[in-house]
Formats: sequence, structure tokens, C-alpha cells
Amino acid sequence: MTNVVESDNWTGKLAHFLRTQPGVQAVRINATTRTVSVATLGVVDVGQLEAALAQTLAAVEESLGRKARKQAGFTLKQEGAVTEMASPSCETAPAFWKWRDVKWPELEPAVDSHGDESEWKELTVFASVCAVFGLAGFTADKMSVGPAWLHTGLYAIALIAGGWDAAVDSWKNIIKERKVDIHFLMLAVAVGAVAVGAWAEAVLLLFLFSSSGAMEEFALDRTNREVNALLKSAPKKATLLVPGGGEREVPVEEIGIGDHVLVRPGEAFAADGNVFKGKSASDESALTGEAVPVEKGVGDAVFSGTINLWGAVEFEVTRLPGESTLQKIIRLIKTAQKLRAPSERFTDKFGGTYTLAVLGACALMFFVWWLGFKLAPFENVGGEKSAFYRAMTLLVVTSPCALVLSIPSAILAAIAWGAKHGVLFRGGAAIEKLADINVVAMDKTGTLTTGELAVVGYESFPPGRETEIMELAYAMEANSQHPLARAIVRDAKSRNVKELGLEEFQSITGQGISGRLGGAQVMLGRRELLEKGPLAEWARKLPAAPAELAEVWVVSKDVIGRVLLRDEIRAESKRVLAELKRLKITTVMLTGDRRQTAESVAVELGLDEVRAGLTPEQKVEAIQEFKKHGKKIAMVGDGVNDAPCLAAADVSVAMGARGSDAALEQAEVILMHDRIENFLSAFRLSKRAKAIILQNLIISLGVVVLMAIAAIFGIIPLAVGVAAHEGSTVVVCLNSLRLLFGKNQ
Repeated sequence: MTNVVESDNWTGKLAHFLRTQPGVQAVRINATTRTVSVATLGVVDVGQLEAALAQTLAAVEESLGRKARKQAGFTLKQEGAVTEMASPSCETAPAFWKWRDVKWPELEPAVDSHGDESEWKELTVFASVCAVFGLAGFTADKMSVGPAWLHTGLYAIALIAGGWDAAVDSWKNIIKERKVDIHFLMLAVAVGAVAVGAWAEAVLLLFLFSSSGAMEEFALDRTNREVNALLKSAPKKATLLVPGGGEREVPVEEIGIGDHVLVRPGEAFAADGNVFKGKSASDESALTGEAVPVEKGVGDAVFSGTINLWGAVEFEVTRLPGESTLQKIIRLIKTAQKLRAPSERFTDKFGGTYTLAVLGACALMFFVWWLGFKLAPFENVGGEKSAFYRAMTLLVVTSPCALVLSIPSAILAAIAWGAKHGVLFRGGAAIEKLADINVVAMDKTGTLTTGELAVVGYESFPPGRETEIMELAYAMEANSQHPLARAIVRDAKSRNVKELGLEEFQSITGQGISGRLGGAQVMLGRRELLEKGPLAEWARKLPAAPAELAEVWVVSKDVIGRVLLRDEIRAESKRVLAELKRLKITTVMLTGDRRQTAESVAVELGLDEVRAGLTPEQKVEAIQEFKKHGKKIAMVGDGVNDAPCLAAADVSVAMGARGSDAALEQAEVILMHDRIENFLSAFRLSKRAKAIILQNLIISLGVVVLMAIAAIFGIIPLAVGVAAHEGSTVVVCLNSLRLLFGKNQ
């Protein structure tokens, strides 16, 4: 298929972007100036285009500027930092292109940027000092303790402590970015409150503001703690086995594909590979969320960052450390935290305009109260508050602190919960979109089934000699790693089948293997083995295997038989599909397998619809058909042939970090450890996250509207406005933290 990314080179991802975006003909990127333009032909969905381009640039940003690699079917120009890739539909098409500049996507800090837990502790200290000296100042003022300057000095210390972090941040923003932010607004209000003699209100404002800042940093720290555990689990050293004997310790960067590495008990596997000597079990919980140790023997796959528990194991490296499953997951999480959700981008844009609108409205209301209602401009007269005091109250209650935190706090908490429990999201957009789906399409092999065959029976002709067929099949397949062989060997061992001493093994190309037992030839393989030679006429009369089963024939000197095998259905598939049906979500199987095989699995699992015998192109057409009927569809798959329909779906979900690279490239959600039940966890998490985002927006905007009305009519004092504003910020943070500690299983 041409719909999958051809290589790990960054230009491969650009090629995929051009292929999957209707109407997009070319893209031009300047890595130095961080500018990007796209050429379109005809009508395009600009919002979808910008979102897809943002995800592509986030994935390739670190590679920009490196040498570009030409992709089949595309033209490529690279001059200095400027790269232009195009896929013209015809020779005259460029004359009709419409070039449009697209804003370089705003990227959040990487996952470990908030990893320093001392930041929230430092803010907590500042908030505590503010509270202690503020209370001391309030007590001294109300009880007339000490000289007149005492309570003023105590208040001043409290204000410095409470406003220190806000002052540092404001100074950086004003000097470096030439903009004012919420921190500046809070300081302005505090200074204004002091100017009108409201020292206690100013201290209360900065105490609550610094407390909410500490709360926010604490939430981010808890959010990233589980994610950062993956970074720390990456091994730094490895014991390399030297050809000819001996071993030496080397940095993991020096390991190459094909190298043999020794891992002792308690050590981490330094790269992905396959065991060739030894037996043990590995702790893969940091990678998959699975707490049960996984047995490892010869031929089993091992993964970087997992822990070897009890036996010395030697394995052959199959992936470089930088390309390992662990590093792939780390990159996915980093990308997820960089990509903003659509609603988050909206509030960011809204927040900047909103801040300026608030400043303008407060300035306008100052003059309205002063000149229109004849209130004193700065001094409170009797029981009447001044115009400036009311303007400061209005400024406090309309500042968008809670609004700005309402979405990112929930998104980060959801990503962290997922990373801990085996669900990886590639950004906030995936979390929001998954909550809206009403159709789930699934591949069969490797998704609803395990992809591992299991023996369901033996048959002999003539009947009654099934044990001999069993013994011959075991002997022939004992040293093979083919999926059919693994199933036969596994079944034979479970039955304690006697192992025969066969000799002279050789392969029969494309059909099977042969050997000798007691001087007689024995063959094992496909039905075609029987349909050639003296048994051809008789073999054509043998019964065909049931449609849902695979068969392996065994031929000896005086007996013929077969082994019947079936792809094992995942134990949790039936429960997951039943729960999806209860949630009113339509379930569909899209598979390339035969209809009889697919329908037998569908009936057993209770799927709503089956579409079998599909090519990758037909799977894409099926996805697009659902979308044309207004359905929001999630596609769950694991193989290379699933990549095109994953790209076509509204939400793409890949099975396991062990799935194909092509599927993982397309996936917005990854279900670790090949656990289909994690799809339910992801769906429930997305529903909860979307509900909490809505709650946060209602809380933050609701408090603003109510308090603003009260402030305009002079109903509330500054202290109440401060408490309501900062209280809503704390509530929003705590509400988002419910995602981190809640259960979505």
C-alpha cells in the first residue's frame, strides 16, 4: 500500500500529510524562520488542514533541517533551511495552486519541563509566609497592637511573599514577549487595593493567587510523575557479549542490531530483542501497565526498559535503543503533551482578547462611576466605595485565571492517567474526539483475536490414530518458530506428547517440511502436498476444513492426518463488545479474512456488522461511507494494512506498542500490552475528561459573570471578589485532579 509512511525519515511524514489531506498539493517549510505554507487546489477544510499539519510538525520538529529524503511520487526541493515537497495532480496543476501561510503550531513544553517538584514546594513556602504575616498584620491592625507602622510592615512582608513569583513572571513576559498576563493583572489589583487602603484585601488576593499557583504546579507534578518514570527506566549501560567469548560493559548507544547482550537478574533490558539463551520473567509494568510478570524463554521478545526478574538471559538486539518500544512510547507522550486540544487552542485565543477587553472595560467603568454616577474617584467616602475601588473589584472578578487553567489541567491529568494505565494519547484532540464516537470499527486478527493460533483437534485417516498424528506433528515442528509450529508445540507440551527422534529435516519450498523416521519419509505441510503424486485422486475426496479453521497435514508411510487450528479470540473481546453495545455504540468488523471465518467470530462475539474479504482500499471506503452518513467512527487495528483506514477514521486506535510501526504512525490512541479492554478505559476517560472540561468552563465563566454583575452594581466588596475569583481557580484545579485519581476501568 502507498498510504503508509515509507520511512522513519521526517520527509516520509510530510509525504503522508500530503497524501491524506484532500486538496493539498504542496507544503513548504522554513526550519530557521519557523514558517510554513501549503498549496491547495479547490475547496479545503482549513480547520482540519491546520490540525493535521500541527500534528505532523510536532512529530518532525526535532528532525527539521536534516537532509531530506525523496519520497516516491513526490517532487522535492531543498535549499538551505527551506524544504518544499509537492504532489502535483497534473503538469498544469501548479498554475492553479493557492498558496496560504499557516501559523506554526504552538507547542506546549515537553513532558519533563515541569518535573522539578521543588517549584510547587517553593510556591507553597511563599504562600505560607504570605498567610502568616498577613494574619499577623490583620491581628495587629484590628487589635491596635504595637505602633501604627507595625501592621503596615507585616502586611508589606506578606505582599512581597505572595507577589514574588507573579512579579518574576510578569517581568519576564513584559521584557521578553512585550505582553501582559494574568500575573500582571493580579499585581495591578494588589497595588490598586493598597492605594485605596485595602491592605487586607490585597494580601488575601496574593495569598489565594500564590496558593492556586502552588496547587497548579502540584497538579502538574503529580500529572507528570508517572510519565517521568518511563524516562528514568531507560537503561544507560549494557553487557555486550564479545564474539569468541567474554563480555564488556558499554553505553547503550553503542549497541547495534544483531549484537548479543547479557542481562542478569534485576537488570533492565537495554534494547528490544529476542531471547536466544536462558529463561526468566520480566516486569513490564512500566511499559504496559501490566503488573503480572511475563515469562521469557528462547524465541520470546523482550523490550527496552523492562526488568529481568530472576534468570540470566542472553538476547539478540532487533531494534536500536533509540528506536525501541520504550523510546517510541516516550516520544509519543512528549508529542501528546505538545499538541493542544481544539478547545484549548480556542481558549488561548479567547484568553488574549479577553484580557485586553477586561482592562478596557474596567477603565471605562472607572470613568462611568466617577463622571456618570459622581462617585469619588479614589477615596472611599462614608459607606460609599470609590470608582477606583469598584474598578479594582471588577478587574479581580473578571480576570481569567480559572478559565485559562480549565482545559489544560484536565487534558494533562487525562494523559497522565492513561500513561499509567496502559492508554497513550497523542494529544488533547484525541481525548476530546474519542468522547464523541458512535461507531467502532475493528480489525479481526490481532485485535479481536490474539493473532496466535491454537490447536482445536487432530484427525487421522483412517480414524483412531490421532495420537500418532499428534506425535509426528510435534516432532516435525519442535524446532520451528512459525506461528503454526508454535501452536502445535504448545499444545503437544500441554498434553505431554512423546517426542520422536526424526532425522534429515528439509524444507519443501512454499509447502512444508520433510524428515525421516525409522527409514520412512514423513511430511508435514499444506494440502497441496497430498494433491501431488500417487495420493492425488484420494486426497481430492478428503473433507475440507471448516471455514474458520486452518489445517496442517501430516503424511507418513501408513497414516495420513491433519491438525486443525484456530486463531484464538481474546478473552476480553466479548465483554468489551457487550459494553460498547450497552453504551449505544455500533460495532463493526473490517477484515480481509474469508466471510465464513469472519462471521463465525462475529456471531461468537456479538458484533453488529461484519464486512469481510476487504482490501486496505475497501476498508478505507467503508470508513468513509460511515462518515458520509454523519457517524463519528474510531478504527482499532494493529497491522500495516490497517494504517490507511486508521488515517481515514475520526479517531485512530492501535493495538499495543508491539503493533506495526505503520499502525503506530497513524494512531492517536495506543492500547498497551495488546489489551482490547483498554479501549473501554480510553473511551470512559475521554467522556469523563470532556465532562470535567465542561464543568470547569461553567465554573470559571459562571463565577466571572455572577461576580462581574455584582461588582458593577457595587454589591460585593473587594475581599469577596478576591475569594470568589481565586476560589474558582482552586476548584478548577481540584476538579481536574479527579481524572488523575479516578477509576475509568
